[in-house]
Amino acid sequence: MIRHIVLLTWTEDATDEQKAAVAKGLAELPAAIPELRRYDLGTDLGLAASGNSDFAIIAEFDSVADYEVYRDHPQHHAVINEHIVPIKAGRAAIQYEF
Repeated sequence: MIRHIVLLTWTEDATDEQKAAVAKGLAELPAAIPELRRYDLGTDLGLAASGNSDFAIIAEFDSVADYEVYRDHPQHHAVINEHIVPIKAGRAAIQYEF
């Protein structure tokens, strides 16, 4: 199984509406991409004084090929380009086998 984790940091001027649009767009992906076995999204709770990212995405796949379907899917790219890129200040990601 493959796990894909993304941590996003928003720009200081990102609005609540823009952040909600990211979450909504991402939450719609499992219905469009059946290769997603598990998909968790979450906003940082603000429990640490500093250093945390603002938003997390954790996705799990049966295989590298299934991850690649998600990675390259047009609806996934639409969410990235329309909602994430305009408010993204930073991104960290990792994919690993478990």
